[in-house]
Amino acid sequence: MDPEKPNRFSRTLKVLWRKVKEYTRIKEDTDYEATVDFISQSVVFRGFNVWILFFAIIVASVGLNVNSTAVIIGAMLISPLMGPINGIGLAIGIFDEKLLQKSVKNLIIMVLISLAASTLYFLISPINDARSELLARTQPTIFDVFIGFFGGLAGILATSRKSQSITVISGVAIATALMPPLCTAGFGIATGQIWYFLGAFYLFFINSFFIALATFVTVRLLGFPQVKFVDEHRHKAVKRIITIFTVIVLVPSIYLAVDVIREAAFNTQSQKFVNEIQNSDMLAETEIIKSDREYHHRSQSITLILFGEPLDETQVYQLQNILHNEYGLTKTNLIIKQSSDKPIDIKQQNEIIEDLIDKKDETIRQQDSIIHELRRQLEETPKSDL
Repeated sequence: MDPEKPNRFSRTLKVLWRKVKEYTRIKEDTDYEATVDFISQSVVFRGFNVWILFFAIIVASVGLNVNSTAVIIGAMLISPLMGPINGIGLAIGIFDEKLLQKSVKNLIIMVLISLAASTLYFLISPINDARSELLARTQPTIFDVFIGFFGGLAGILATSRKSQSITVISGVAIATALMPPLCTAGFGIATGQIWYFLGAFYLFFINSFFIALATFVTVRLLGFPQVKFVDEHRHKAVKRIITIFTVIVLVPSIYLAVDVIREAAFNTQSQKFVNEIQNSDMLAETEIIKSDREYHHRSQSITLILFGEPLDETQVYQLQNILHNEYGLTKTNLIIKQSSDKPIDIKQQNEIIEDLIDKKDETIRQQDSIIHELRRQLEETPKSDL
């Protein structure tokens, strides 16, 4: 073996490492004084910021109420909530007790006003049903932790540059949504749905905490000058408290993430099960009119409404075995409703008829699409080739 090979490899790694450090340097472009001034000003809650908060609450509440993604994004962009949150992270990082007190106080005031105003809006709104945009903010997971933390890192890095990137800051405001979860919590209060309130407020807390944590970490790594000298013992105490809070916030989100993953797996497997048995010989003379899936972390169920030749007990048992053994849904209860059972009520009959019409319409649309594509191909084919 050539003795020079390890040396050449080591030198190559050193050169590569120097290049990586050169391209990822950020300290030289950091404007410490301007960053502290900018965040300190954004913490202030009076005049302009009061009005902007009020407008953001109304825009977010209306957007959630009418299920408009574009309107909700607008509320994210104009919301002033990011200011006090960054202020908390900066204040802890540079040990500025006055800025910390002001940031915490103003954030609490903003949160209380947001909850009160959004609750009032949803109390008087004629639309009381929870739509997809509302529901999306009631089940926070570990993925929201990643969004909050890495979005917060991007935000503070963009803010600390000598030439601030408005594009990055705007993107962070959208990614780390703060106002929509608060307004969703207001919806939970207004409608008396405590789990909506808890889920949405937990999402807001996750985003806020990890944005502040990202700001603290970045401020320490960039070496922002401290307002007050603090000894090593105090530094360790602060780090210990932050670590404990991080673990406390993380644990529920990990549990919820596992549940979301399990639900997604259940939906995928149950849909495959329904598709397979519909095309099987066992249901050759039977049509699945409607299939419903219900997921709870302790139990799940699949309900099939059948039309045609009724299945006997042996066939139903075989379907349950396929569900449990081949698809791994051992905790899932299979419920079969068919013509041999007790009569289906009027509401279910109407649902079955609507499903049959929808299926027929979908089949017609697919056939029309195929015919249109064949006609287009015929028109594009030269006559000489025919």
